[in-house]
Amino acid sequence: MTGPGRGGEAGAPENRPDHDAHGRRFGIVAARFNGELVERLVAGARAVLLARGAGDADLEIVRVPGSFELPLVCRWLAESGRYDAVLAFGVLIEGETEHFRLVAEAATDGLQRVALDTGVPVLHGVLATRDRAQAEARSGGEHNRGAEVALAAVAMANLRRARGVRERA
Repeated sequence: MTGPGRGGEAGAPENRPDHDAHGRRFGIVAARFNGELVERLVAGARAVLLARGAGDADLEIVRVPGSFELPLVCRWLAESGRYDAVLAFGVLIEGETEHFRLVAEAATDGLQRVALDTGVPVLHGVLATRDRAQAEARSGGEHNRGAEVALAAVAMANLRRARGVRERA
């Protein structure tokens, strides 16, 4: 699809939000289940947000029991009007039953619904992996999904502000 703002035509304006977090506030909701791995995601996100200009006072971290509870608390933060974006983190590892898949789908659907219902960017940082090794590989070292989610959160917060989008009542 081409046209204004889509970058498809020569010289057409394209809105590319930057990754400057100065003056932005972020709510971070983190599951306690698989806490060691979730903490690595949170640490990666926090490091990126601080490196991009957010201050400690611009970040609030809220803990919930597990990934199933993420959407509700993200909704509370989004509806508060205090945050430019909300980041959700959890780690689900496949076991002998389908429980991990059901929770992953519920969390994903719920997070998307919160974003669409409130107009506040809600970023999905829930890992659903086949085993612990996959979760470890995606939550630390050179590949930290938390850092990626934080960059997306800054971009979406800036895009939202640039577009003049306001919170819904």
